Amino acid sequence: MKLNKYSKVFLLGFGFFAISITWSVYNAFIPLLLGKFIESTALIGFIMTFDNYFALFIQPAVGSMSDSINTKFGKRMPFIMIGMPLAALFIFILPNYSSVKTLILFLVIMNLCMSIFRSPVVSLMPDITPPQNRSMANSIINVMGGLGSVLGYFVGSILWGKSEKFPFYMAAILMLFSLLILFTFIKEKRDSINYEKETINNLSFLKNTKSLFKNKNTLYLLFAICSWFISFQGIEALFTLYGQRYIGVSGGTAASTLTFISLSFLLFAVPSGILGTKLGKKKTITLGIIGMLMCFIILAFVKSIILIRILFSICGLFWAMININSYPFVTDMAPEGQVGTYTGFYYFFSSIAAIVSPPALGFIMDKIGYQFMFVYGTLFFVIALIFILLIKDSSTESPIVKVSDFIV
Repeated sequence: MKLNKYSKVFLLGFGFFAISITWSVYNAFIPLLLGKFIESTALIGFIMTFDNYFALFIQPAVGSMSDSINTKFGKRMPFIMIGMPLAALFIFILPNYSSVKTLILFLVIMNLCMSIFRSPVVSLMPDITPPQNRSMANSIINVMGGLGSVLGYFVGSILWGKSEKFPFYMAAILMLFSLLILFTFIKEKRDSINYEKETINNLSFLKNTKSLFKNKNTLYLLFAICSWFISFQGIEALFTLYGQRYIGVSGGTAASTLTFISLSFLLFAVPSGILGTKLGKKKTITLGIIGMLMCFIILAFVKSIILIRILFSICGLFWAMININSYPFVTDMAPEGQVGTYTGFYYFFSSIAAIVSPPALGFIMDKIGYQFMFVYGTLFFVIALIFILLIKDSSTESPIVKVSDFIV
């Protein structure tokens, strides 16, 4: 059976599914495990940034390396074939810690393994998709990622009530299943556009980095990405503690509340991709930022868990408008043969945000109160809006979206 372009993207989405379910379980339940040993919210926030240190220093280099190599399995697949099974192994053993030291050790090793394959998995989408279809393709793979987040938060919170180990076991098993799907159905050399040409034309990582700083539009976009991730990831990483210590709900209830963002994101991912294709990526992202600003301003004054869930559902729509179109916007700016490198830049700037934000927000919450969490989030969405408005978007979208593209 021949697979059309979006069917391949759907299958590639299992890679995003595995990544998303892992980070949802990580963000929801690792703070609760650490909270058994550590009282300081700032310190817990710092430990929650470990994954981003690896993303900061390893993923750009891995992305560039995956642009340059040429193996029997392709450029990206070797990293996926090594990183995913190792990550699954350490996700599985992570909840079997004997002390806070072994818990942190398992966290470090798991994060190292995740950093080996994240950039290559993400880079496969633009590899197999022409620029005019990338917003739509990104929406499809983010539906898969959103499904992973929903399972991580919602099913994970149910499993957490039965055993603290079960959410991690679920994530590990589903990661191995996703690897099997990728290895079976994605043949990189067959499916990639201009595979040989892109491999040959690749420049060194240092030269690629120098060229980045000559492009103001790309820098403005990356600064905007950094700003909105400072806002969102700080809140996501510490919301379960916010729910427990400020709203007064259980850890499981707080974790399941995050499901409302993920589920809404899942529902609006494809419409956001269509909107990005028709309206343009910059305009769609701008509308999303304005929407998030409005929601966060209201959330700063709300303590009702029911109202928070309603507002989180609305946030999911606007977050989809931003996230679905931001990575394709970055890859559109990448020179030929440098998609992996620019994917690394995307992770570099988002990782800076994720490194800085949880401990900074944790410090603020320790010093002046939990009620300032969404004020903090609002501030950085304002900064993101300023940067996105500075971009001179000369691109034109060519909507090539047909109903038949969704039929396998």
